[in-house]
Amino acid sequence: MFPEAAAFVIIFTCLFFIARLYIVVKNRPKHKAGAKGRVAVLVVAGSGGHTTEILRLTECLSAAYAPRHYVIADTDQMSEEKICTFERSRQRSDSETQFTICRIPRSREVHQSWTSSVVSTLKALQYSVPLVFRLRPDVVLCNGPGTCVPLCAAGLLLGILGMKKVLIVYVESICRVHTLSLTGRILYLISDYFFVQWSSLRDKYPKSIFLGRIV
Repeated sequence: MFPEAAAFVIIFTCLFFIARLYIVVKNRPKHKAGAKGRVAVLVVAGSGGHTTEILRLTECLSAAYAPRHYVIADTDQMSEEKICTFERSRQRSDSETQFTICRIPRSREVHQSWTSSVVSTLKALQYSVPLVFRLRPDVVLCNGPGTCVPLCAAGLLLGILGMKKVLIVYVESICRVHTLSLTGRILYLISDYFFVQWSSLRDKYPKSIFLGRIV
């Protein structure tokens, strides 16, 4: 009887998670971010162009979006300095100096094989879940680096467990004109707001939002 009971528990747990996932993804919050006070933002910075784009997006955020928690890959040697320089340039009061920089393992290096990418992504997820559960952001803002996938998955898990609804906002890189990046194709399924910067992508992906060039 024990194997049957264990199988029942596993099936029930899987069905529960699937049902909760459907509810979390389909039911967007009805309130506007910032309408009830400050909004904690987890900003996923990639490297090179990804970091430049995400900082341009962050520059448009008002003082209500604080604290800002930046997450970068542990092998990224340049983004931390860019983030600190950016934050120093926008500080106008003590209330606007609230930011942290955290590191997690990179999900996938350039030209890394798909097989090893699965292992590295699971390792990144192992670090992402406790980090997101500790920070409990209101919004996850990202624009393409593979590092954002485990972080978004951790944010989604908060909602599945009924602990907190985390808005996932994804902005596809401006260099993507006709096709989505691999990260974009994954997050297109689970993001609350999915922005593209070319009308050709908006036509292919009806869920996407096109506002022109935003970075």
